[in-house]
Amino acid sequence: MGCLRIWSVLTCLVSVSLVVESRDSSWGGLYPRESASREVKSLDGLWNFRLSPLLDAEKGFREEWYAQPLSKSGPVISMAVPSSYNDITQDKDLRDHIGWAWYDRLFYVPTRWQTDKQRVVLRLGSAHYNSIIYVNGHSLTSHEGGHLPIMADITTKLVYGKENLVTVAINNTLTPETIPQGTIVEHNDPSRYPPGYFAQSYNFDFTNYAGIHRPVYIYTTPQTFIEDILITTDINGANGVITYNVTHGNTMIGPSRSGEVGCSMKLLDIEGDHVTSAMGCQGTIVVTNASLWWPYLMSENPGYMYTLLVAVSDAEGNLDLYPHKVGIRTLGWNSTTLTINSKPLYLRGCGKHEDADIRGKGVDYALIVKDFSLLKWLGANSFRTSHYPYAEEIMDMADKEGIMIIDESPAVGLSGFDEALMNKHISVMQELVQRDKNRPSVIMWSVGNEPKSNQAPALNYFSEVVNSTKAFDPTRPVTCVLAVDKHSDLAVCKFVVFFSKVVSATKSADPSRPVTCVLNKPKEKEYAASSLDVILVNRYYSWYGDTGHLEVIKMQTITEFSEWHLLHNKPVMISEYGAGSLPGYHMDPAWTWSEEYQAELMIRNFEAFDELRSKGYFVGEMIWNFADFSTPQGHTRPGGNRKGIFTRSRQPKMAAHVLRYRYHNLANDTLTNSQAPMCFTSVLH
Repeated sequence: MGCLRIWSVLTCLVSVSLVVESRDSSWGGLYPRESASREVKSLDGLWNFRLSPLLDAEKGFREEWYAQPLSKSGPVISMAVPSSYNDITQDKDLRDHIGWAWYDRLFYVPTRWQTDKQRVVLRLGSAHYNSIIYVNGHSLTSHEGGHLPIMADITTKLVYGKENLVTVAINNTLTPETIPQGTIVEHNDPSRYPPGYFAQSYNFDFTNYAGIHRPVYIYTTPQTFIEDILITTDINGANGVITYNVTHGNTMIGPSRSGEVGCSMKLLDIEGDHVTSAMGCQGTIVVTNASLWWPYLMSENPGYMYTLLVAVSDAEGNLDLYPHKVGIRTLGWNSTTLTINSKPLYLRGCGKHEDADIRGKGVDYALIVKDFSLLKWLGANSFRTSHYPYAEEIMDMADKEGIMIIDESPAVGLSGFDEALMNKHISVMQELVQRDKNRPSVIMWSVGNEPKSNQAPALNYFSEVVNSTKAFDPTRPVTCVLAVDKHSDLAVCKFVVFFSKVVSATKSADPSRPVTCVLNKPKEKEYAASSLDVILVNRYYSWYGDTGHLEVIKMQTITEFSEWHLLHNKPVMISEYGAGSLPGYHMDPAWTWSEEYQAELMIRNFEAFDELRSKGYFVGEMIWNFADFSTPQGHTRPGGNRKGIFTRSRQPKMAAHVLRYRYHNLANDTLTNSQAPMCFTSVLH
């Protein structure tokens, strides 16, 4: 095919993908859940794995590695699925690999799936970044983008009662045309670099982990099956209102395909007891004296989830059942406030990463349980899925535990803002909304993090992306996390307020002459905020600027966030603030990189946040970061990003105790049974 360099592999992907049977289906289907009509088989475990040669990216396609087990085409190693492949071995080349990686494994399907005329679906929770999936040598589907599920109907490609082969080819190369973006830099100086030498750089500050990161399942459905379920909820007095819309599919051929299909709903409470029923594929269910979904520490029973048992049947006797969790709650927002169930909402949370030793971004159930235990220990009620959609297993836990989510796309550090990138961004948001649309924990969509939104094309770009996201889901506010320096824009805002009074007074004194003012400073615009429902801003006062000068934090924070609201008349919150600290490094008085400095910086920020809260439009605070995480190597990142309040192994730094004290006290302001923990008084003085 002629693609000899790594930076060309995405072009190669297009040429290879032309032969797949379906490409980039718009979503990954309902999450695989067992029922009386559905079987689920996990393919997690140890797969065979090998890399394409660095300077022959297409070798696997040219030699058709997918047509037989990988072990027959060359040496393979065992690779854990789910996991990132980067940190599994002692091989530096594997850790730093850019390009194609290949996985395969054998699996067995029973003969009865064929005799029972079952539809069989293969589903990957995510594979990063580009992927092509084969079963028994047949190329079934391709998908661009990590972090979202991939689905393929494999019914007709299986050998029933025998072993089958699934092969997945994955490419982690990022370019200015991908989301997120990256750049491949070739080094052509033969006196300094070997032939073909290149480097991958990124527009973000975390490791570009690659691999099959989330569970792989095979599941069955009848020939008439539940394809999708849309749920919205409302509250009417003491009653909950569930509005549902069920779509169904059919794999039958001939007259039976167009036969009549019926739907029925059965609502169960958290104990599994019957609450009420309904008929029809669209409709409304009224739940008398409903138990509402509340965030953690806003109720004695946070995260209350009903189960809607959806049934679809046809005249041929096919019956499909799917259990879908439902949380009844409402969201509201205006120019100053967020509400949940008509109660004012203040977000106490963290920015996070899917990141841990050895497994990288791979789903780890023990880690999920640990992280939510720590969030609740902190008194947090929310987090942002920075900077990409998180695993559905994490989202399930958030629903269950009453932890609110700002659900973010992988569009981190974007620049360029051309039409092709915009269309891809909109497609990603459609996939994300489609996956998470029914989750009560998701209270806001974030279309991206820290774009170069001072570039003029960002105005139309973000208007289109935000409006498209609102069209996909009008029930939640939409935001984008901003980091562009707004001082010029804010200065103009202050100029308008101040000088409008001066000009008016001058005109009153002499209405016969025009009034002007000579300016000598250009205005730098920020183009994204005007489209957003809630303005989220990342700010690191006394860390990236005025380093070491903790005394300026309160003034600078209050000034800027007040002016964001003044300029746009929208709720504002701080989505990132903080400082790095090395565990066990102590300095008194506080010094940068010490645990004391990180803790004192937080306390100075708290003083600003409390004053902003009193103004009525400041709706939340999220520390950066929940835990230390891996980054590309660099002289400013000693072993990764150290801004975590927990270490990478989830042990608390001093900052974690400080934040715990604050969050439980904040919860006591609005609620109920949150007992503020003891804190180290030496930290607070």
